[in-house]
Amino acid sequence: MRMKLFLSTDFEGTSGIVAWEQIIEGNAEYEQGRRLLTAEVNAVINGAMQGGASEFVVNDAHHAMRNLHPQDLAGRATLITGKHKPLYMMQGLDESFDGVCFVSYHGSIGAERAVLSHTYNPGAIWEVRLNGEIVGESGLNALVAAHYGVPIILVSGDEATAHEARNLAPQAEMIIVKESLGRFAASHLHPDVACEMLQAGAERAARNIGSMRPPQFQLPVHVEITFLVADMAETAMWIRGVERVSPRTVKVSGEHLLDLYRTFVTIVLLTRALVDR
Repeated sequence: MRMKLFLSTDFEGTSGIVAWEQIIEGNAEYEQGRRLLTAEVNAVINGAMQGGASEFVVNDAHHAMRNLHPQDLAGRATLITGKHKPLYMMQGLDESFDGVCFVSYHGSIGAERAVLSHTYNPGAIWEVRLNGEIVGESGLNALVAAHYGVPIILVSGDEATAHEARNLAPQAEMIIVKESLGRFAASHLHPDVACEMLQAGAERAARNIGSMRPPQFQLPVHVEITFLVADMAETAMWIRGVERVSPRTVKVSGEHLLDLYRTFVTIVLLTRALVDR
């Protein structure tokens, strides 16, 4: 029986990563970071193949979104790269998939200890809440998984990442590859050990996929976004359906989860124009 998996790959949650210079193209340390990330992505693919998965789509979802080389991916995976994707970190997902993996994810901007923590745009967004609960990128991206009815089966990163994802994906394999000591310091598992854990976790996730369920949200869903400064909230108000609830906070509500996510992505891109990241 065919099993098709979607991997949304970030970068900050990779073992060995603690600095922007390691994950932004053009810096001296970037190539080393890229190798570490690729190894972890391949560990997930290889483990999932051992568990029965046969088809993979990988969405490179970090920064310029061209961190992975297509020829280096295991599993003959399809690779989605490039900026300004309509569904951003979830581009490529639809109802044909059996499971979603969030690989090398990170904690939200407000997490107490999370390496390189942010929520989509660290130069604009101070906090995001879904139905009153603080969420990071995993929670926001879960809106798309819920819309298409696809379970989140694996999440990797630090403890803050796992903690934030457990509320929406309690059955998922949570693979913690490093301990964050602050925003720019961590204790890392050796890359080989991290990859062994990811491979084993992905195999378990694939074997247990039949018992996992898509994320659930109480409707209507309310997305509240608090910005660093008030003029970003003012700019977000240019989008139809966005309500201002305080000088720095806007809210968008609805029952169509994909529309909510699209509106959030539009707000992110619009406010990004106001700041030099």
